[in-house]
Amino acid sequence: MSNPKEIKFSSRFPSTADLRDRAKKRIPKFAFEYLDGGCNEDINLHKNTSELRKVELQPHYLKEYKNADTRTQLFGHTYDAPFGIAPVGLQGLMWPNAPEILAKAAFEHNVPFVLSTVTTSSIERISEITEGQAWFQLYHPKENALRNNIIKRAETAGCPVLVILCDVPTFGFRPRDIRNGLSMPPKMTLNNILQIFGKPNWALKTLLHGQPNFETLKPYMPKNLDLSQLGKFMDETFSGRLNEEKIAPIRDMWKGKLVLKGVANEADAEKAVALGLDGIIVSNHGGRQLDAGESSIKPLTRIADRYGDKITVMMDSGIRSGPDVARSLASGAQFTFMGRTFMYGVAALGKKGGDHTISLIKTELKQVMEQICCEKVSHLPNYLITKV
Repeated sequence: MSNPKEIKFSSRFPSTADLRDRAKKRIPKFAFEYLDGGCNEDINLHKNTSELRKVELQPHYLKEYKNADTRTQLFGHTYDAPFGIAPVGLQGLMWPNAPEILAKAAFEHNVPFVLSTVTTSSIERISEITEGQAWFQLYHPKENALRNNIIKRAETAGCPVLVILCDVPTFGFRPRDIRNGLSMPPKMTLNNILQIFGKPNWALKTLLHGQPNFETLKPYMPKNLDLSQLGKFMDETFSGRLNEEKIAPIRDMWKGKLVLKGVANEADAEKAVALGLDGIIVSNHGGRQLDAGESSIKPLTRIADRYGDKITVMMDSGIRSGPDVARSLASGAQFTFMGRTFMYGVAALGKKGGDHTISLIKTELKQVMEQICCEKVSHLPNYLITKV
């Protein structure tokens, strides 16, 4: 895009915490808990943010300073900010039409939007909205023919980056979702129905846009599946467990940039380098898979130190604000992604939520850079005091 999107946001909701609070009031409890929760006891969910916020930056007040430039080069494209919208499953469950709202906002602000295989809009629709600039995240199928077909669709749609997911070898154990019937197979309980009646705006929007479905997967699904059959279909069709033998043919097939998401240790980072991947996203799936694991910032610092000159190292999980983006970049990430933060925004503000949240994070990040007298995003490591 030739002209940067004007940065403005509503002064009524000047923080991610404000957006989260409003989202909680506007959507059914089962949808909010699916968005907000981690796995098991939520320990790693909270560590992701609390340990990231131990990172400290040092201001240099008396240096010569011009202005803060948040533009960032990534895979041959200059983005207007060093963050993007992470792939999130079942977005339309949390707010109707959410993936399209966010994809449109990302395109207008010139930041990347990553579409999940298991969200509620199709590759083709999101490509249309973003003029072929959206990334696609592949949840690995068991059958090679299905894998090849989905990848071909992403290629035809013009997706510049394919993200393959490695941190879901099994479904996370999420007590809230189990209670709410949102495990696999999902079910709609009487309690959930009563919650819907209590959120009439959400219910009306859902009626308008239709029941959320896995739109990208529709061509491969038998017609008229009920919810229990949908769970069986997902179990039989997809295997989240990746290895080098599964990644190598994808690398041969995909001519664009290829990124591995869910890297949590140096050994897997080294394999990604050896396989010729273009980037990795250090992530623990937002604390939704392994409660006993590390927060994402810890392996990020080690991996960036060791492999940052060999492969593009990015990060998600626990990042909630502009200062969090700055902390992540100062610690060695070359780019960052957020999922929950943007879903809070859409659930809180509907069709205005994507624009508001991107503008808010941009403003916060620029304020940090101006405060510490950092002119370029790539210079943020020079201001690092405390590394986690």
